[in-house]
Amino acid sequence: MSMPAPLSGAAALRPPTTGHAGLRLHLPTVPEAFASLLRTVVVALFLLTFVLQPYLIPSESMEHTLLVGDFLLVNKQVYARPGLLSRWLLPYRDVARGDIVVFHHPEPQFLVKRVVGIPGDRLHIEDGRVTVNGQALDEPYAAFEPAVMSTSRDEFPAREYTNPQVDPDWWRQMQSLTHDGELVVPDGQYFVLGDNRNHSRDSRFWGFVPRSEIVARPLVIYFSLSRPSTTDVQQAADDRLGHDRDISARLTGFARWKRIFQVVH
Repeated sequence: MSMPAPLSGAAALRPPTTGHAGLRLHLPTVPEAFASLLRTVVVALFLLTFVLQPYLIPSESMEHTLLVGDFLLVNKQVYARPGLLSRWLLPYRDVARGDIVVFHHPEPQFLVKRVVGIPGDRLHIEDGRVTVNGQALDEPYAAFEPAVMSTSRDEFPAREYTNPQVDPDWWRQMQSLTHDGELVVPDGQYFVLGDNRNHSRDSRFWGFVPRSEIVARPLVIYFSLSRPSTTDVQQAADDRLGHDRDISARLTGFARWKRIFQVVH
């Protein structure tokens, strides 16, 4: 019986190579590793320069949406005037009622508040509740923690200048813009409030935010340190450091782990 002829050429079967001779690893050379690192750095710098920027929340004025100790990444491009780059690569939209915004303020340099009034809105506040254009706003995010009653805070626009925290220039401007008990928001201006309504210095006290001063919108909480609140009398269990002597509690209690990567609304 004759044996079949061996296969040749491309159809020939080769036995698998055994041992280390058949294993080939491609280790990046120094120039390749440097180029990869450089690309990563360039992308990170681009994002931090043109798109994202980190901020730390220092006060309780936006509880319970944002807590003291929250670290935010904010989108600096979403409200930027559309240029060639943003028009083709990055999304852009104008400021809308209900947005949380980061803006320039003389003191301190940046503040974060929620927009409740946009240009043309007729706005007033009665017993702390906001009404815009004759309709009460649905504000599930608003918190009303205990505080001493203040007519300039809870009844707006104020008829009398009695609160020393209210800027006198703003109070005079407020009177000229008030019609039938409603404040009319001028063109290019925005009325902002903190979500922690009884513990926030905002447009009720110092006036409008110009469109040109709004620079970013919070995106996500990328880390959150456990910090006590001076205004919240009913804190969540993970919002305060406990007294448990267990070592695991001490190791995990310094951060609010459940808030990490939480999207900001």
